[in-house]
Amino acid sequence: MSDSPKSSLPVVKENSEIAISFKLELADGTLVEETQENEPFRFKIGDGTFINNLENLLVGLELGTTAKLTLSPERAFGLSDPNNFQTMDKADFPEEMALEKGHVIGFNTPTGDEIPGTIHQIEGDKVIVDFNHPLADATVIFSAKIEEIFS
Repeated sequence: MSDSPKSSLPVVKENSEIAISFKLELADGTLVEETQENEPFRFKIGDGTFINNLENLLVGLELGTTAKLTLSPERAFGLSDPNNFQTMDKADFPEEMALEKGHVIGFNTPTGDEIPGTIHQIEGDKVIVDFNHPLADATVIFSAKIEEIFS
């Protein structure tokens, strides 16, 4: 029999369904997203809800644990790729759509998925769209509390 006390708290596993309260912010404190009080976010580890790096950081945490992690761009949403800038014709956009620099628009891919594109520049009848993740190149701070572990 071992002398060291073993915790009896449930632990997040690689395929656990869990509920967390979380906050995602930029290094300068700008809030990106957070859960509302008493409304934890429920998901299954590995289902693609969060980027793998964030999910992997939750694995092994016990119920009730709070983690606060600062992630470099490489560990969070990646670095921007110059090949992800596309030039499109203004005519390709709905007439009623306000095209402004910094505006994020959902684009449908040939496979039926939707990806975000940020208007980078407007030059005459051409629109340059940045298809890098909106948080590419950003250092982010991810704070999460394990509220429930269902499996």
